Amino acid sequence: MGQRKQFDKAFKEQVVSRILAGEATMADTAKDLNVHYTTVRDWVKNYKLDGESAFPGSGHLKEEDDEIRKLRKQLADLKEENDILKKAAAYFAKNQKP
Repeated sequence: MGQRKQFDKAFKEQVVSRILAGEATMADTAKDLNVHYTTVRDWVKNYKLDGESAFPGSGHLKEEDDEIRKLRKQLADLKEENDILKKAAAYFAKNQKP
């Protein structure tokens, strides 16, 4: 299995700007870079949606995505804590002497 190619933010922005300026097509660019057409198509689509924040960099999430990830983690932690408290309350209620 081949190693996945990685391109930095500046490179992707340069590729997208050439495509949007009509200097190159997505298909030709994908062929030149030896990547699948959908990779280049997604770069263009993401750039049109998010502008310069479309390519946050390797291992980094967009600010909104990072916040969503943190909130989901916090929600899962709170649900777990709530379940523990419910079990503890049920245990103490059951073992309480009248």
